[in-house]
Amino acid sequence: MIYDIVHNPVVIAGFIAMLSAQLMKPFAHYFIAREWDWFLVISNGGMPSSHSALTTAVTMAVGMVSGYDTPAFGVALAITSVVTYDAANVRWQSGLHARRINQLIRDVFSGREITEDFLKEVIGHTPREVYGGVLWGIIVAIVVTEIWFL
Repeated sequence: MIYDIVHNPVVIAGFIAMLSAQLMKPFAHYFIAREWDWFLVISNGGMPSSHSALTTAVTMAVGMVSGYDTPAFGVALAITSVVTYDAANVRWQSGLHARRINQLIRDVFSGREITEDFLKEVIGHTPREVYGGVLWGIIVAIVVTEIWFL
């Protein structure tokens, strides 16, 4: 059973996509902000979305291995759609709300005027970060299923 799991191209593609996306985040952040933030390796948010990369790689690998007309591909596509929508919309909006609540608490207790200078929290992803994760997931799935598992 373990042998089957570690030799399954769908599992391998998903795992590599997620892990490599997380490892890319500090480098992408440095490219954009010109400062290193190694905490991004273990945090939510950032470029690329590892959740989007994971689910997209799994979906692509299922399609490439089993076929795009299979029920397994349909299920994988549905899950990927929910995850990417959630990452770019629901979780992003939650992050915006968290920022505003944190700011209000800080400003009220400090007696300061409410400003937008303190907004730093990240819960979800921008659409660009999700698209980056989707693109990375597609690339990893192609490499794993077409090159690694010949």
